[in-house]
Amino acid sequence: MSNSIPLAERLRPTSLDTYIGQEQLVGKNASLRKAIDSGYIPSLILWGPPGVGKTTLANIISKSLDRPFYTLSAINSGVKDIREVIEKVRNQGMFGGSNAILFIDEIHRFSKSQQDSLLGAVEKGIITLIGATTENPSFEVIPALLSRCQVYVLEHFKKENLEDLIKRAVKEDEVLKQKNIKVKEMGKLIGLSGGDARKLLNLLELTINSIDEDKVTLTDELVDQLIKNKTILYDKSGEQHYDIISAFIKSIRGSDPNAALYYLARMIEGGEDAKFIARRLIIAASEDIGNANPTALVLANTCFQSVNVIGWPESRIILSQCVVYLATSPKSNASYLAIANAQQLAKDNGNLPVPLHLRNAPTKLMRELNYGKGYEYSHNQSGGFSNQEYLPEEISGTKLYEPGNNKREQETKKLLHALWKDKYGY
Repeated sequence: MSNSIPLAERLRPTSLDTYIGQEQLVGKNASLRKAIDSGYIPSLILWGPPGVGKTTLANIISKSLDRPFYTLSAINSGVKDIREVIEKVRNQGMFGGSNAILFIDEIHRFSKSQQDSLLGAVEKGIITLIGATTENPSFEVIPALLSRCQVYVLEHFKKENLEDLIKRAVKEDEVLKQKNIKVKEMGKLIGLSGGDARKLLNLLELTINSIDEDKVTLTDELVDQLIKNKTILYDKSGEQHYDIISAFIKSIRGSDPNAALYYLARMIEGGEDAKFIARRLIIAASEDIGNANPTALVLANTCFQSVNVIGWPESRIILSQCVVYLATSPKSNASYLAIANAQQLAKDNGNLPVPLHLRNAPTKLMRELNYGKGYEYSHNQSGGFSNQEYLPEEISGTKLYEPGNNKREQETKKLLHALWKDKYGY
């Protein structure tokens, strides 16, 4: 076998029996495994970090079901390419084209119009769509398409999965077998891979190929010597993508603009998508600052709109301004906690009747049943406030929102106490 083919490709599994990891999906009695064994799968989205086997799994599904398999990359494909595949499948019809699988890698990069072009063929069963994405499909896939697909979440490989992969490569790969390779230590290699199997195999191959001798002993020291200083500071499609954005958000939450700017710079230098960073700032503005400084959400949203228009490199200035503002703002997660409390209350008491005086009464029958009777229009009351009950009787007095310990929300707490006295414990 030619060693011009990367190790990751040479070692790519061709069946579920040789597929590593993702037992929650393809292990014995797992949902996706059952669907594949039954010979029928719905259109689906494979969501997970890079290098966890999304593309490999799509190929295995196609071979297992013996269906025509077409693949497009959202990076270099457009509506024209999608329509060509759909038309080709439709024209083949009974001659082997029906029920074909169309695999779209990085489907989150498709625009709305590109995703729209898939709807008819997916709905009519002309194609079975398999999309792969590293981003949350709830945000990146249009609702109409998402509702027609089953989402399967692929997880990071466990340490033992990666160890097995290294051992398998050394033992089974025809090229590596030409050298006498002894695996003594794997920790450094696994650590640098960030859980990305493809990156792991690339690093392993780079290490082995860097040694001219026929005998190689794989150690952490060897890997550190040959690879560590050559790796990039930030891999926007690897584990560091998740680690650095986590540190970035936590630095903003911790009111440390210096650390937040450092991680922002790491992402900028690594080529991260400006819109991805800006979206996270919008979330932080609401989750971590909230009503301690409501302007933060306005500024974060303006930041997102601005970088969407401006692009690199000028967007770095806009992002920097927003990051410093959010990091130096007073912090409150009171609204975040409040909706969590409210959702739990709704789950526990979701079928309670709405008080009659708050119900809408558009018909005569509803009015006869006292719908809306006794409701006091707040604007007609003294001070624009009516001390009437708004919650169902069974949960009257339940407090869900606790104002944060900051100047603005403490003023809100005083207002609530003045209005409701001790009803909610303000």
